[in-house]
Amino acid sequence: MQKFDSGMQREVHSFLASWAADVKAQAVKNAPMVTGYLRSTIYAKVKEWVVDLGADAAYALFIELGTKYMQAQPYLYPAIQQYLPELEAVIVSAIEQAKAEAGL
Repeated sequence: MQKFDSGMQREVHSFLASWAADVKAQAVKNAPMVTGYLRSTIYAKVKEWVVDLGADAAYALFIELGTKYMQAQPYLYPAIQQYLPELEAVIVSAIEQAKAEAGL
């Protein structure tokens, strides 16, 4: 069982990293281009079972959600929505591969 657990963690982390990279790439494409700073601050980090997606630009939230004076220009949420169906498949696939490696 311990072999299954470590195999599953490794596989899920690997698949999550790939998924997060795809979402990040799409968010970069979706982000409005004025100076390019917003695009350069978009990140995707994977730590254990958690994917952290966002942008470090101080105004990133205002671009994503809009303000009283500016229409929203979502770039991150649409990228996540586009790749969300793949996430379940990625996790199921990782579990199946880990089961096979552990001989279960």
